[in-house]
Amino acid sequence: MAGSRQSVQLTDTEIEDFLGSQMKVQVATVGPDGAPHLTTLFYVLDEGRIVFWTYGSSQKVRNLRRDPRVTCLVEDGVDYFELRGVSITGRARLVEDYDEIKGIGSQVMTRMAGGADLGELGEDLVSKQAHKRVGIVIEPDKVASWDHRKLGALPGQGSVE
Repeated sequence: MAGSRQSVQLTDTEIEDFLGSQMKVQVATVGPDGAPHLTTLFYVLDEGRIVFWTYGSSQKVRNLRRDPRVTCLVEDGVDYFELRGVSITGRARLVEDYDEIKGIGSQVMTRMAGGADLGELGEDLVSKQAHKRVGIVIEPDKVASWDHRKLGALPGQGSVE
């Protein structure tokens, strides 16, 4: 039913607001045997794109060096009528410049700390970690979204009273 699918889609503004309100993204890369490799990471939004950092020696980075295709999922909700999410299919762009990696790491760590100033110790930690890490920017090709809070009832049922 195309009508019901469209009724739960998020607008571009709702997508940006939703992604900006969440902290964790599930990232699927293509493993060496073709199977999905799935991980969860903390992220930030940069010009509407999901951005994160991870260890350069990680399996996901090895996968992305071989095949940059990626799918990301940010989701929320417990009950059916609370479920909402954004799925992004695209390509990962690896960031390997130290200063850029450090900038991404600072943003991610600050967000993880609830926006608190990291201070000198935090900045020192980010600086040391940046040598071991790679930044990743998700360049979207396709975005799908849903918000079941927009539903009045399960498909085929009357509205919820």
